[in-house]
Amino acid sequence: MMMMMMEKEKVGMKIFSSAIAFFFSLTLLVSPSLSLDDDSSALTRFRLQADSHGGLLRNWTGSDACASSWRGVQCSVNGRVVALSLPSMNLRGPIESLAPLDQLRLLDLHDNRLNGTISPLVNCTNLKLLYISGNDFSGEIPPEISSLRRLLRLDLSDNNIRGGIPEDISKLSRLLTLRLQNNVLSGTVPDLSVSLVNLTELNLTNNELSGRLPDGMMKKFGEKSFTGNEGVCGSSPLPICSVSGSPPESDSTRTVPSNPSSLPQNPIIGPNSKESRKGLSPGVIVAIVIANCVALLVIISFIVAYYCARDRDRSSSSMAGSENGKRRKSGSSYGSEKKVYANGGGDSDDTTATDRSKLVFFDWKKQFELEDLLRASAEMLGKGSLGTVYRAVLDDGCTVAVKRLKDANPCPRKDFEQYMDVIGKLKHPNIVRLRAFYYAKEEKLLVYDYLPNGSLHSLLHGNRGSGRIPLDWTTRISLVLGAARGLARIHGEYSASKIPHGNVKSSNVLLDKNGVACISDFGLSLLLNPVHAIARLGGYKAPEQDETKRLSQKADVYSFGVLLLEVLTGRAPSLYPSPSHPRSDDEEQPVDLPKWVRSVVKEEWTAEVFDPELLRYKNIEEELVSMLHVGLACVLPLPEKRPTMADVAKMIEDIRVEQSPLGEDYDESRNSLSPSLATTEDGM
Repeated sequence: MMMMMMEKEKVGMKIFSSAIAFFFSLTLLVSPSLSLDDDSSALTRFRLQADSHGGLLRNWTGSDACASSWRGVQCSVNGRVVALSLPSMNLRGPIESLAPLDQLRLLDLHDNRLNGTISPLVNCTNLKLLYISGNDFSGEIPPEISSLRRLLRLDLSDNNIRGGIPEDISKLSRLLTLRLQNNVLSGTVPDLSVSLVNLTELNLTNNELSGRLPDGMMKKFGEKSFTGNEGVCGSSPLPICSVSGSPPESDSTRTVPSNPSSLPQNPIIGPNSKESRKGLSPGVIVAIVIANCVALLVIISFIVAYYCARDRDRSSSSMAGSENGKRRKSGSSYGSEKKVYANGGGDSDDTTATDRSKLVFFDWKKQFELEDLLRASAEMLGKGSLGTVYRAVLDDGCTVAVKRLKDANPCPRKDFEQYMDVIGKLKHPNIVRLRAFYYAKEEKLLVYDYLPNGSLHSLLHGNRGSGRIPLDWTTRISLVLGAARGLARIHGEYSASKIPHGNVKSSNVLLDKNGVACISDFGLSLLLNPVHAIARLGGYKAPEQDETKRLSQKADVYSFGVLLLEVLTGRAPSLYPSPSHPRSDDEEQPVDLPKWVRSVVKEEWTAEVFDPELLRYKNIEEELVSMLHVGLACVLPLPEKRPTMADVAKMIEDIRVEQSPLGEDYDESRNSLSPSLATTEDGM
């Protein structure tokens, strides 16, 4: 009987084990499909929140994100979403819907208008690259961020993130880049120099951090990684910490001890002195009054002498002009962008001598006075159709670019300030930032970030001949993509008002300290009469502008197309002016660059189009031809047939997708993972 029961039990166990194995195998077969459905559903919810009008993610249709090739979405071979890249698209709303994407390796949502907290992303435990800078995220960095153990690049800069830097961030042992600048972070700086041994780039500038900076952090990353945090102290050149580890208190911030007896006693008039009980004698009072009067006269004399000397210095300065205007009200602003006046102000079109030191800053912690700018050592960088650009080095070592406008005098003060607000509020890694401006009746100055690596024009055409270092194809396509993204952001930001750039050319594509391309001179066309702007500005002109005499975003696309052909051919468009400007009969009639390219392509001599410097590189022929098609699409004669700049940027991205470590064979020792546009600032 016992044997029979044991046999039955064995048979039952076998049946149960077989059932479990069958159920488990069925789960393995079904789970990828369920995960894919979850991924597509999560992205659909994200689109409904971030693109409520449905105009930005138009091709996100169908139920399968991978099968339908949704824009910005990359999938693995088993149908899971591993990358989501939607930078600079004006997306809005929270990101909670992205939490189910647990196989995500790359998330690039920088320079949108996303908000809420970043906490949902801690569920994306396979993330390697996280770029969400330039949004409106708030809240704190969650300690659970330590669950992202595979993270290599973390960029949370230019948001409104508060609270402290969690100690748990030190558990991200594979981290190479950490960018937290331009937030509202507070508290002390944890020592990451020991725990994050692979960390090569750290930027904590322009926060509200305080306390002693670990010596290892200063030694490894240098002072520039921590500027703009007035409460941070430590070894030189930082302020010396007090005994408690915080910076020495200034007189204006020192607090009164709760115990009055702890206050220092005056050795002359102490608590037991005769004067403290009976008061001062009449003779002492008279002496004090006389001394105060003398001191007041001395102070007034110094003030008068200072202002006289300052006026003399201004009249001899190379950048000083005649300046007249009334005082402006401090802190006044147009729109939501914060403006700060260096020394108060007023609000009249007329100016007086009291308005001679008023620089208007756009939400910039690094501020100075006009006198500091006029005293700075200046080097002329070049002259353009609207003015002269100087490189100015202030006394504290800060370097800025100053554009001194000319012939913008007909523009009234109110209009000028409104135009400056349009320019100053635009923040994007591929657009040169306007930091401040100065307005007077006879003088107008614009202060920009200084970009030290020259222009695309100089890289393409400088020192042609023997000894020249060729501009390689990877660099060219990276710079073109950066310029396209910057221009697309301008068009997207002002799609309703149709504000164009108006002056697109290779000399207005500048390179920052990291070699990132940035569009300059945006908005200056607003200062000119529309009819005069066509003649004054030196950008590549579209054919319809000869008739309309107007700038437009479609004309910007044409100009960008000429720039793209310039990069592909290595030929400067200035050597191929428009046929509308003929030369004399004895001169060879030049051909406009787009027309020349079309003629060569029509004769099926496509290889003759490309810069000989490019033909030495292998395996890029297909990319060259694809990029040529993009350029020719931009320079179509009919404006309505040209693509938008957003479409142009997407086409370039499709030709050369930036490398990202989505595969398991990625070499983590490389230091070139960051997209070209995810750059840091100087902390100014």
